[in-house]
Parts: sequence; structure tokens; C-alpha cells
Amino acid sequence: MPPRHDRLILWLMLFAIPLGIANGQGGAPTDLPKLPDDPASVIARVGESPILLGELQPKADARIKQVMEKTGQKIPPEQLQMARTNLIRGLLAQAIQSKMMREAFLLDQVGTEAAEKHAEAREMMSARARQMFIETEADQLIEKYEVNDLTELDERLRAEGSSLAARRRDFVDAMLGHMYIRSNVEREPHVSVAEIVAYYTNHQDEFQHSAQARWEQLTVLFSRFESKQAAKAAISAMGREAYFGGNVQAVARDKSQGPFADKGGLHDWTTKGALASTILDEQIFSLPLNAMSQIIEDEQGYHIVRILDRKEAGITPLKDVQEAIREKLQKEKIMDSERKAMASMRERVPVWSIFPDDVPGAKPLPQIATRPRANNY
Repeated sequence: MPPRHDRLILWLMLFAIPLGIANGQGGAPTDLPKLPDDPASVIARVGESPILLGELQPKADARIKQVMEKTGQKIPPEQLQMARTNLIRGLLAQAIQSKMMREAFLLDQVGTEAAEKHAEAREMMSARARQMFIETEADQLIEKYEVNDLTELDERLRAEGSSLAARRRDFVDAMLGHMYIRSNVEREPHVSVAEIVAYYTNHQDEFQHSAQARWEQLTVLFSRFESKQAAKAAISAMGREAYFGGNVQAVARDKSQGPFADKGGLHDWTTKGALASTILDEQIFSLPLNAMSQIIEDEQGYHIVRILDRKEAGITPLKDVQEAIREKLQKEKIMDSERKAMASMRERVPVWSIFPDDVPGAKPLPQIATRPRANNY
């Protein structure tokens, strides 16, 4: 087992995986560049939007604090820096993705407008999103944290490594990004009958089904009797009672020793070959329907069955699967549309990052001013 500090670092690394660093593109933690010291440093630029170290570092530090409190351990300074870098790397990949969708939506809206009109339109749409944050998200956060106003809410959020401004910024990005996906991806694409038939014809193996049967069963187990003769006498008596009483399930609930006794010995649709007892399996798929069988013996005991229904092996008719095929093709079209939208986004929105390997198409971040111009949030 690794040392306690190493286990803690591993835990912190696992914390970061869902945020994007486990995409198979980045280097190992030992290859990571050193983060700048100034929280106002730009660590990525997405189109016209910079991402500052100070936007992500409080989240990473809050997560590290949470893990240390949970484990009751402290991290040596050199390992703490590695953990912080690793977490910020994951947070940055997520932030870049969100801002790319935001920038792509704004480009869709302003097109080739002049720079002045471009900035005006961006500010107008961002302002609308900020207003929606105040009208919807802020009220929910006030209720969640049980505070009285936005000032108290900001204090609570800062204690958790966030802030009201950060939540508003994330909300605006998510809102505009959602609008980009909604405007570029059809959520209910049309699937023609010809497409359904073609899929059915070209994927016959998917619609092959084995024989299935439903039946009622009475069972006595050898393990519960002193002899086979006693067990056979018991199953014979149960068979006579069911035959003359006309109700196998009532007898099964009262006297059967099989695993389905509490369900009246009723076995729902079961595929041929699924039973542990090969003797029962053979009988169930060969006996005539709606007639009580003779006593069947296997290794466990004696059984009497009555076959209620049976489906022969074959290909499921198109009419029975066409809706499932339609849903499958719709999902494939949606996924294809999403892939095209994301590919278009990557072509149109340039990205520079301190970790360029984490984002397809990103370039290394050039040396730019530490304090960028104000963001329109």
C-alpha cells in the first residue's frame, strides 16, 4: 500500500479526473508547467475571452482543503503544488469547453458585423444572461444557503472557494453555451421509414431471438424427504390436486418447494437454455401447451409443469421493433449533429492554453499581459 501522503495525492488526482484531465491527451503530472504566482495571470484565452488563474485557483484550493479535512492529513509543500496544478488543469479544460460554446454562440449571432456592432451585440446578450441569473439562479442559491441577500450569499460562496461573480460568470457561459447547442443540434431529427427498413435489413443479427416460454411449475426437492418414494408421493398428490382443482398456481403457493412457489410457480418469459436443469429445459420447450406434464425428474427433485405460452426462435418482425429502431437512429443523428457542432466550434474559436495538449486544436499560450481588459460579465 502506498504511503499516506501518496494516497492523499492519488485521491486528489482522482478528484480531478471528472473535470477533464483524464481525456488521454495530457502529460503526466511531473510534466506540468509551473503555474504563475499572480491570480490575475491569464492561463488560457478562448476567442476574445481570457481565463485567469484567480478564477480557478479558489476552487482547487477548496477541494484540496475538503480532502485534507476528510483524511485528517496535511500535504508537503512540493506535493501540494503538484495537487493544485493537477486540479487547476482539470478545471481549466472544463472552463475552456464552456467558453468555446459561449464564443461560438456569440459568433453565430453577430456574424461579420463591424467591431463596434460586434461588441455591442456581445454585451447585450451577456447582459440578458446576467439578468436571468439574478431572476432565477440567485434566488435559488439564496434559498439553498438560507441567507437573506446577495451580500450574505457572496460571503457563503467565498467560504467554499467560489463567489457570486464566479457563479454568475459560470451561469452566463453555460446559458450561452446551451443556446449554441440548441441552435445547432436538432433534438428530434426526422427518421424516414426507408431509413428504418434499411437498418432492419442490414442488422438482422440484432433481431434474432431464441425460443422463449412461460409456464407454471410444481416442485418437490429430494433434500426435504427421507426417500425418493416419499418425494414422488408428494408431487403426485400435488399434481392430482391441481388437475382436479384446475389451479396449479394455488397449489404451488401452498405446497410447492420451488424458488417461484410464492408466485404460484409462475415462470415469466424465459429463454431456452437459461435453466440450470437441462431436463426441465428440454421438456418445457417440447411439451404441448396448456396441458399438465407427467412427473419430470432431475438432479434436484420432481416437477410437474404446464406450458402457458411459447415463442419459437426466429427474427422479430419489423413492426415490433420499428419504434426502437427509430429512437436509435434519432440518437445517432443527434450525436452526429453534436459532433459536427463541436467540430465547427473548434474551427471557429481559437484557443490558447497553458495546457494545450488537453484541448484538441489548442495552441500554447503566448506571453501576454498579466491583467487583461475587463470581461463583459
